[in-house]
Amino acid sequence: MTLPVDHAIAILEKLVGFQSLPGQPTREIIGYIESYLNEHGVRSTLSYDTTGEKANLFATVGPHTDGGVVLNGHTDVVPVTGQKWTTDPFTLTRSDNKLFGRGAVDMKGFLACVMASVPQWQSHNLKQPIHIAFTYDEEIGGFGMPVLLNSFKDHAFTPDVVIVGEPTEMQIITGHKGGFEMRTEITGHEVHSCDPTLGVSAISVAVALINKIEQIGAQLAANPYPDSPFQPPFGTFNVGTIEGGMARNATAGYCAFDWEFRPMPGEDSTKIIAEIKHYAMQELLPEMRRINPDTAINIITEAPVPPLDDRNADTAATLISQITGLNSRGVVSFGSDAGYFSDAGFSTVLFGPGSISRAHKPDEYITVDELKQGLEFMQKLSGHLCGQTVSA
Repeated sequence: MTLPVDHAIAILEKLVGFQSLPGQPTREIIGYIESYLNEHGVRSTLSYDTTGEKANLFATVGPHTDGGVVLNGHTDVVPVTGQKWTTDPFTLTRSDNKLFGRGAVDMKGFLACVMASVPQWQSHNLKQPIHIAFTYDEEIGGFGMPVLLNSFKDHAFTPDVVIVGEPTEMQIITGHKGGFEMRTEITGHEVHSCDPTLGVSAISVAVALINKIEQIGAQLAANPYPDSPFQPPFGTFNVGTIEGGMARNATAGYCAFDWEFRPMPGEDSTKIIAEIKHYAMQELLPEMRRINPDTAINIITEAPVPPLDDRNADTAATLISQITGLNSRGVVSFGSDAGYFSDAGFSTVLFGPGSISRAHKPDEYITVDELKQGLEFMQKLSGHLCGQTVSA
């Protein structure tokens, strides 16, 4: 059967055109996807955040029975602020074999492959269903996933396998690190800098706390997991943003910084985060309040993104091996929604077209050949589900 490559590119052009940034309403991009599926006879159900502004989409092609495969992807993309693009990031631009645009590879290319395959799936006699699950706010912590999983109780069927279509160069990925998305807010005490000993500089407190985080990170790096497939083979920290202070001649009354911790699968991340909090509350805060009792340190866990380990991966990995002939399994250091599915008991792997090396960068792109690879897999998957069950 002919691959619907041109159709996939047309869909990708529409998807890239939506500036579906994290934290923003999703009505436009989800409305387009829902309308597209309706046109092809597939009904969608939406699950919303508490504001009703952001939605996940879930749809089923084939019989509404237990088993089958969930194809998961996220609709949000990282911002382009401060990046130097040579093309309009929200207009799909083709140059030879490359298709440029924000989200082209991470991961609207996969979404386009799924959507372009729906008409073919509808024409097949699927014995097992293919479920489409598109989520919001993956890029800032997977906030859509708990909402999506909670909505599963409304369905009378349970899928067997979840394939998260992150760009893995069509390699089977059975593990990735987690990601604690953190924010620290510090309230200091402002005074004139002619005598800063009378005040509490929130920036100085932030520096001390960041130094503690860096020290713990160095300890983890000095004790890597032996024979680990991860690179690097230890948990890592990163402080991504910092803001605070009003003037150079006043102690900073406020400072905040955003940071993350990416633990290894099986690592006691709660204990590590607790060590940082203990240092803040038991060593830094008492000295601050000795000067002013209204000072404060607030360490916020905005999203505890779970790691993906291979304890539930075998059924999903075996399915892909049966379809593609691929036998090798690997791990990646970036996070995804896969850990949420795995922790909920679903056999889950990452497997999708394109390379993560191009994600989050200026001039992000996916190639036409990579879209073809994704479409070929969609065809093989539906053929497999027409002839036999998914369960291992």
